[in-house]
Amino acid sequence: MTRVRFAPSPAGQLFVGGARVALANHLFARQSGGQMLLRFDDLDKDLSRPGHASHIEQDLRWLGIDWQTSFRQSGRLDLYARTIERLKREKFLYPCFESAEELKAKQEFRRKRNQSPVYDRAMLKLTDKQRQDAEAGGKRPHWRFKLSGRTLEWHDTIMGPRRASLPAVSDPVLVRADGSPSAVLASVVDDIDSGITHIVRGEDAAGNTAVQIELFEVLRGSKAPVTFGHLPALNDSNPGVAYGRRIGQLALRGLRNDGVDPSAIVAAITGADLPLSLDDLAGRFDLANLAASRFDVSRMLDINRRVLGTLDFAAVADRLPAGATEAFWLAVRGRLDLLKEARGWWDVVAGTIVPPVIDGARDLLLTACSLLPAEPWDNSVWTHWIGALERATERTGEALLSPLRLALTGEDTGPNLADLLPLIGRPRAASRLAIAAA
Repeated sequence: MTRVRFAPSPAGQLFVGGARVALANHLFARQSGGQMLLRFDDLDKDLSRPGHASHIEQDLRWLGIDWQTSFRQSGRLDLYARTIERLKREKFLYPCFESAEELKAKQEFRRKRNQSPVYDRAMLKLTDKQRQDAEAGGKRPHWRFKLSGRTLEWHDTIMGPRRASLPAVSDPVLVRADGSPSAVLASVVDDIDSGITHIVRGEDAAGNTAVQIELFEVLRGSKAPVTFGHLPALNDSNPGVAYGRRIGQLALRGLRNDGVDPSAIVAAITGADLPLSLDDLAGRFDLANLAASRFDVSRMLDINRRVLGTLDFAAVADRLPAGATEAFWLAVRGRLDLLKEARGWWDVVAGTIVPPVIDGARDLLLTACSLLPAEPWDNSVWTHWIGALERATERTGEALLSPLRLALTGEDTGPNLADLLPLIGRPRAASRLAIAAA
C-alpha cells in the first residue's frame, strides 16, 4: 500500500507553500488508494509550540485534507534512543568533541587553501584514552554518521535522475551533544517505522536525500524501497496582485480570515480553472503537473468571487458585520473577491462615509437630491428615481450613473445601485449627494 506523510514543524502557522506539500501527499495517496500520515516534527523545543500543531490540523481539515493517523516526534524519544545505540554498536556513529568555533576555524583554514570545506574526519583517529580524557574534562561528544564514500544514484519522481558523491559530503551529525537525535535521523527512523513508501516534500529538503538514502539502507539492511519527489518552490504567476508577500509564505489562516474559500486556494495551487472537489482532483492528479503549476492570485480571487456568489446568507451570516441583513448579502455577494470586503460595503449602506466633491456634477447631484422619493423605500425606488432624473437632466447611461455611484458609495464600481439604494435609505442618500455637490 502507498503510504505518504506530511511532516510540518509546529513552529508557526501553515503557509500556502506547506499546504501545497500536504495537498500533493493527500491527492497522491487518495489517487492510489493509499494512506497519508500526519507527523509533527517537534523535537526543537525552542521553536515548537503546543497550540501550533492544533492550528495546523484545523487548517488542513478546513482545506479538505485528512489523514489516517498522526503523531509527534517528541513522544518517540525511546525509539530514537534505541536506534542511536544500535548505530553506535554497529560502528556507524563516531564521537566528535570539536566545538562550533573549532569547526568553523577548520573550514576557514581549508577554504584559504582552496580545499573543500568537507569535515576531515579527524575524530576517527581518537584513541580511547583521548576520549576518556575529554569526557573527564567535562566535554560531551556529538556523534557523526560515517558515510560510505560511494557515489549514489537515484530517480526523483519530480526532479528526475539524481546523483551524489558522498566523499564530497561531510559526515552528518546525527546525535547532538545532549544525546538528542537530529531531524535527519528522527525522520528516517519514523519513515521506516511507519512504512512510508513515497516521500513528497519541498525542494528545500533535497540536500538531505543522499544522506537519508544511505541511512535508510543501513537501518533496513537493504536498499531503501522509498521513492523521493521534491516540489520546486511555489511561484506566483502575477506577483504583487492583492498580496505583497512571497506567495509561499501566505498563511492559510490569514486567507481564511480574509474570506477566501478553501476551494479557491486549492484551485490556485493546482492550476484548476474551476472549484473542484478533492475527489475530482485526485482523479486527474499528476505530481509533475502540480510541480509545474504556478500559484495564480488572480485565479484564486476570480474563483473565490464565483464561490461567494453562490453562498446563501446562512452560510456567511456569522462572518458578516454585526447587523448585516440577508438583503445586504444578496446585494453585494457577486461583487466580492474576499469576504472581508463586505465590511466596506456595510459601511456604505449602514455607516457614515464621506464622498468626494465631484467636479462638474453639482447641478446633477442637487437635482438628484431634490427628486429623492419620500420613504418608505422598496426595490422599486431606483426605477422611479432614475426615470425622473433622466427626464429632468436628459442624461442617460454612464453620464448619469457614474457621478451617482461615486456620490452614494464613494466608489467608482461596485454592486448594483438598484440593490444598494433601498439599503442606504433616504437620509444617507440625501446627505451624500449634498456633500458631493458642494
